[in-house]
Amino acid sequence: MSNYILTNENAIYYECNYSCDNVIFIKLGNESFFITDARYTIEAKEKVKNTEVIESSDLIKSAQEILTKEKIKEIIFDGNDFTYNKFNKLTENLKVNFTNQVNFSHLKRVIKTDDEIAILKKAAKIGRNGFERLAKYINKNGLNKKETLIHFKAVEAYKNMGKYDLSFDPIIAINENAAKPHALPTNKKLQKNDLLLVDAGVKYKRYCSDRTCTASFGGELNFSRKQKFKSKKQQKIYDLVYKAQLNAIENAKVGMKAKDIDNLTRSVIEKAGFGKYFIHSTGHGVGLDIHEHPYINSKSDVIIEDNMVFTIEPGIYLPNEFGVRIEDTIVMKNGKAVIL
Repeated sequence: MSNYILTNENAIYYECNYSCDNVIFIKLGNESFFITDARYTIEAKEKVKNTEVIESSDLIKSAQEILTKEKIKEIIFDGNDFTYNKFNKLTENLKVNFTNQVNFSHLKRVIKTDDEIAILKKAAKIGRNGFERLAKYINKNGLNKKETLIHFKAVEAYKNMGKYDLSFDPIIAINENAAKPHALPTNKKLQKNDLLLVDAGVKYKRYCSDRTCTASFGGELNFSRKQKFKSKKQQKIYDLVYKAQLNAIENAKVGMKAKDIDNLTRSVIEKAGFGKYFIHSTGHGVGLDIHEHPYINSKSDVIIEDNMVFTIEPGIYLPNEFGVRIEDTIVMKNGKAVIL
């Protein structure tokens, strides 16, 4: 078995069912060590699985002592997880070969277990409930409200009285602000027949949901995929993005390369003449992190397998006009894509 050392919270949680913001985790064959300070040891001892909890006031020193005592010659780490100073301090005066394997934990987690998929499915359901709560607020009180206030209400809606953490800060964008894929909320006010883009997600048992809806604030706003826009141009772009998304969901198959799934969305949009306005990749893996492997982009040769979970989220962004993105998180099951 490989020896490896981790500092990333989600990577450590995956290994032993608990993590915190000050921890070093070491795996040496069949032995595991969770090194943390006195603030966390009680909870760590209650929650970690198959791992020895070590209380320390100097985590680096304790990690060095373990590696020295166990006479470790080689250990894997992920260079993304360590600051330059922390890594230098850790490796100082140690006769250990540290092998950098970038995305070590992400690649280990790329095939989800059935239990993980069940949790992700529940997270997706909770996320959809958040969209419904937000729609109710907007229908009752949203007219003439600023994006900043709708953003605040979105956080309330998805957290549901503090029951859930958010996967990320929600994106709330009206009309021309929606042409920025990661728009920040502004003082722009929501008016009748405006286009509204909402990208949001929640965490359930630390696993993330991720969904984007673009909707028309006409009569009764809803976040369903069937939308009617007063603007013919908005309707055309919306229908095109939805067609591109469905093409990928319906035709993605196990055994394809990630770049081929990206092409299932991109080709539809390019054929319609809007390729230069689709300015990001088709999707990304979702799990303990909101962005993880596999990445569904035009350069990835990763072979898609059953139990991979990732988003399919094509978009078209017309500067100073509006943007449309439609996103669902899917799992590959029995060779094909299923929306969670």
